[in-house]
Amino acid sequence: MGTRPAGPDLAAVTSLSAGARRWIGRHCGYLDDPSGRAELPLTPRVKALLQLALLHRAWTKADPADPDLAGVAATLGRVWRSPDHPRLLTAEPRYARQFQLMYGALAPAGLAADGPHRAALAEAVAGDFLTPRRKSPFLQLETRYYAELAGAPHRLADYPELYRMSRLAAHTDERPLAELDVCNVTHTVFHLADFGFRNPGLDAADLAHVRDRVQRLTEQCVRRGEWDLTGKLLLAQYCLGLDPSATPSGAAGLRLLAEAQAPDGAIPGRSADDRAGADAGPVAHFRASYQSTLVVALATVVLLHTRDAVPATAGAR
Repeated sequence: MGTRPAGPDLAAVTSLSAGARRWIGRHCGYLDDPSGRAELPLTPRVKALLQLALLHRAWTKADPADPDLAGVAATLGRVWRSPDHPRLLTAEPRYARQFQLMYGALAPAGLAADGPHRAALAEAVAGDFLTPRRKSPFLQLETRYYAELAGAPHRLADYPELYRMSRLAAHTDERPLAELDVCNVTHTVFHLADFGFRNPGLDAADLAHVRDRVQRLTEQCVRRGEWDLTGKLLLAQYCLGLDPSATPSGAAGLRLLAEAQAPDGAIPGRSADDRAGADAGPVAHFRASYQSTLVVALATVVLLHTRDAVPATAGAR
């Protein structure tokens, strides 16, 4: 049994995905060309490249023959082979070790065994970084996820225990939904489920709990016209074994994103309230569009990938 949408829903998701992937493939090179290096703030640019590598990992697993993937692969190949890039990872000290770990974990295939990413990874995992010390439960979960991708030994708790320590698990029915942070919720799900490529490993009660929160948050974000967060929540629904095109909240989210998508494939802002204006220049348009368009590309490329479903144990909203 799979969770891939069918019929008209498949066509709508395919169109949304094609536009977002096309835009990313055509424009991602700006992150590492001379004008991008001059015009974009350093730390957000470094983070955007790591996000691009995460998209690339999912895209190559789900649809490796897609011609729009070539632009992404070329950009990442240049960046990961550059001996100058690792120093940029440490420009902001509070993110340095996590960025180095992600850079090592998300290295594209085909790099030299002694490439710059290996030295950055070795620096990241030195000492007690891969332990619970001074880390929130969420950061422990993220660190474990990337440590495992990188093949680095660690001393972090297993995934079920890290879930039980999370804010998401602790959110009881009598507490307001506003206490939950959408990014914290969705990335907790992503790390448990490997962005949709494995079962999240939750028991029936926990799965029902998380599905409820994710669907209610989806309803809220759709009502508010929050494109970026809606895209993340659609992927989280899929990670939990739901078909977003078949849940009322997910179907509404897909409609919201399809209506927001510009003719060139971009999602032109994080929300309807901060849509890039018609008079926005190329740099402003890129900065407004990149995050949400990448999220939609990631969500839909995974959603269109057929895989075994998580057993259905909870109703859909």
